[in-house]
Amino acid sequence: MNTTTTTYTPGRTEDAPSGISLAAICRRIARTRIGIVPLPVYLLLVALIAGFVTTGKVPNDICVSIAILTVGGFSCAELGKRLPFFRTIGAAAIFATFIPSYLAFSKVLPAPVLKNVVDFTKSTNFLYLFISSIIVGSILSMDRNVLIKGFVKIFVPLAIGSVVAAAVGTAVGTLLGLGPYHTFFYLVAPIMAGGVGEGAIPLSIGYAGILGQEQGHLFAEVLPPVMLGSLTAILLSGMLNSLGKKRPHLTGQGRLQPGETDDLAPQAETVTGQFDVANIAAAGITSISLYMVGMMCFRLFDFPAPVAMLFVAVMFKLSRLVSPQLQQSSYIVYKFFSTAVTYPLLFAIGASMTPWDKLVSAFNVVNLTVIVATVASLIATGFFVGRKMNMYPIETAIINACHSGQGGTGDVAILTAAERMQLMPFAQIATRIGGAITVTLTLLLMSQLH
Repeated sequence: MNTTTTTYTPGRTEDAPSGISLAAICRRIARTRIGIVPLPVYLLLVALIAGFVTTGKVPNDICVSIAILTVGGFSCAELGKRLPFFRTIGAAAIFATFIPSYLAFSKVLPAPVLKNVVDFTKSTNFLYLFISSIIVGSILSMDRNVLIKGFVKIFVPLAIGSVVAAAVGTAVGTLLGLGPYHTFFYLVAPIMAGGVGEGAIPLSIGYAGILGQEQGHLFAEVLPPVMLGSLTAILLSGMLNSLGKKRPHLTGQGRLQPGETDDLAPQAETVTGQFDVANIAAAGITSISLYMVGMMCFRLFDFPAPVAMLFVAVMFKLSRLVSPQLQQSSYIVYKFFSTAVTYPLLFAIGASMTPWDKLVSAFNVVNLTVIVATVASLIATGFFVGRKMNMYPIETAIINACHSGQGGTGDVAILTAAERMQLMPFAQIATRIGGAITVTLTLLLMSQLH
């Protein structure tokens, strides 16, 4: 008779139904992430934030603000990423922006948390830290030989798209009974005016001066089309991203034209290896320095700071004033901000700068039809004109979409939905310069017609 002897080994789990040890389960939980945050850390942060809310006061220091934005931004994005179909058309960016807007409006977001987010967003203005890091990193890692060609060529689909969108949007509004005057000046023009601060506000001030009406009333009328136009652009850009995955020949995966490369972007083995921390720190301060140059240009010449910074970065790139090591480190700074900061930033924008009631007030069939027709024709024109000019049509269409975005915040959301944050320099051209031209021409036209 054979006798089998079983030897006990610590940690052995053969008797467990699943065959998985407690240590393995813990390791799996530790590897699970909500966005970039390990699940145990995420749960700890949620508990701590809830604890501060229970005490009635949430500290206003930067560490707590970063924790709140991180938890809020990646929680909303995670919801969007898990929705069937919608996750492929930018639901993560939409959720990260508009869920906090609704939570703030409906007072579901605790007042101490909302106050912390609003105070931090307005006092630090970290949107521009994000934009400067993205612009400098993407410019310095772009192919030098095609950089200028890309900047010159992008104006053609942008200009043609603006004309076509204005004509189509105005025609649709007229057919639906709004009249050409109201449709163009109160729906179509605000969509392409460059956002809120650079678009809706100067547009409403100009309207008030020409019409002799109160600026606040006019601002409330032109703001909803800006927001809904941006939302439409986000959705359509997400669809373009999905199209690019199905038809790769239509996209350069963030490159504007064939032959363009990220000539100084680190290869995978460089990124995963050892870094020179001093170079990365130098890249960060370089981004800040160029942003300050842009601010000085705005102070002296009233020229948009992000656009001025963009042109200075281009000059640095073309004149070889920045070492290859610093350019590679700038790319790493760009990747950090695009990976870690995008969704927290969108959460901050949604909670503090996106009024839900203004957005909902424009939700009627006629307005929505005009807005969708305007944005869709702008994007479609960019697609086909870009293709004719030997540019990648999806990238060109996405840049045109940014012309209908909600300023810098809209650019971030649109490019996040499209998964092409490296297009930020071109997006800024479309938003800032395209918006400024739209506002100027619109006010000139209104003054002639009034």
